[in-house]
Amino acid sequence: IFNRETKTESSAIEDPAPFTMSTIELVKECLLALKDRTGSSLQAINKWLEKEKKVTIKKHVMRAALKRGVETGILIPVKASYKLSPEAKKPPKKKAAPKKKAAPKKKAAPKKKTAPKKKTATKKKS
Repeated sequence: IFNRETKTESSAIEDPAPFTMSTIELVKECLLALKDRTGSSLQAINKWLEKEKKVTIKKHVMRAALKRGVETGILIPVKASYKLSPEAKKPPKKKAAPKKKAAPKKKAAPKKKTAPKKKTATKKKS
């Protein structure tokens, strides 16, 4: 008899930590590290990823990431190689913490003004 409850519990326990870095970010890091002036080939990128990051990326995922990188202007295709665009080479600027719109400040409860003390008028003697 198939028990659904036990299956969902076991899969939740065995779930590995999700991989955080995107493929295009790995490729950017790789191209910065290789510093090849004419660009780096797909084989060189894969070889570096396996050696340095101990990660293998499937062909169709890598191809899609490279294509997306070219479309967005991060990568420049050179024959069968890819190199970073000048904008991508610049170190990412530290984004200033996004300024939150100041919540409209609630006006403090208006303080009751005390009635000004009347000055006793001095009568002029003529």
